[in-house]
Amino acid sequence: MSFEIETFPNPAPERDYLIVHSCHEFTSVCPKTGLPDFADIELSYVPDEKCIELKSLKYYYFDFRNQGIFFEAVINRILDELSGACSPRWMRVVGCFGVRGGIASVVTAECGTKPSISD
Repeated sequence: MSFEIETFPNPAPERDYLIVHSCHEFTSVCPKTGLPDFADIELSYVPDEKCIELKSLKYYYFDFRNQGIFFEAVINRILDELSGACSPRWMRVVGCFGVRGGIASVVTAECGTKPSISD
């Protein structure tokens, strides 16, 4: 990935709280057909010492636009790279991919142990 995720200090590291970011304009490319894939990506996490800066997250997502990558690889890569950037207590990435060939797909990956916070 050519774009680096920026973070900032968590303003309340002593507390468990849930952050949810939704991107409704995610695109990548099908590695089989070369056609665009469209998805809603929902990132949920409980920060520890660092939070993800939103402008850098937007450009990080945009960096996938011309990459040929399968849905499953997209979501697992996002989880690995974002959790690596901010070391959260818990993180989940959900990708709701648009219909292709009559089938819509949802891929979910998570890491860490989620504290008991309602979402």
